[in-house]
Amino acid sequence: MSKQEKAVTFLAQFLPTGSFELVAPFFQSHTIYLSITYERKSVLGDYRPPNRDHPYHRISINSNLNPYSFLITLLHELAHLFTYNHYGTKASPHGPEWKEQFKRILTPFTGKQLFPPDVEKALHAYLSNPAASTCTDPALFKALYRYDERKPGEKLVDQLTIGALFETEDGERYQKVEKVRTRTKCRQLSTGKMYMFPGIFEVVEVMEN
Repeated sequence: MSKQEKAVTFLAQFLPTGSFELVAPFFQSHTIYLSITYERKSVLGDYRPPNRDHPYHRISINSNLNPYSFLITLLHELAHLFTYNHYGTKASPHGPEWKEQFKRILTPFTGKQLFPPDVEKALHAYLSNPAASTCTDPALFKALYRYDERKPGEKLVDQLTIGALFETEDGERYQKVEKVRTRTKCRQLSTGKMYMFPGIFEVVEVMEN
């Protein structure tokens, strides 16, 4: 087994069972440098095209993603690779050309029981008009979130009951007051001010003694 084949085989541990055989051909037909990196709050993955210093495609994926999020993110970045190969720098990052490539690449992974039923259902709806990130599609984000490894108390704002207390990453505490469409009105306990939180914003629930 060559060094490249061993590197690709290593990828299997991050993917859903049965999906590696569908992913491997992408790495056999293209020169791709894949890096599994630390958690990044702003992005789940990244693609960079070849240049003079790095004459190969570069893809990075966050290591903390659950297998289903990892696979979708990898295919998202591979769609950037194919968009670049077809259109160069003429296509916008997540424009119609990228959406076309993403649908083409991801569709063969559906209907094969690679994803849990709730993720598969949300994924089909998402594919009708793929967004720049799964984080911008509430239904898909919530479905994938169920399979994340989380610390005790970590929840999405939408998962909290009205009146529940929670704490944000900066240590501020809030109380959930009212759901307003896709956002939730919450009262900051230290000031009494009201703030609107996205339903898919992750917080830590605070249990009252």
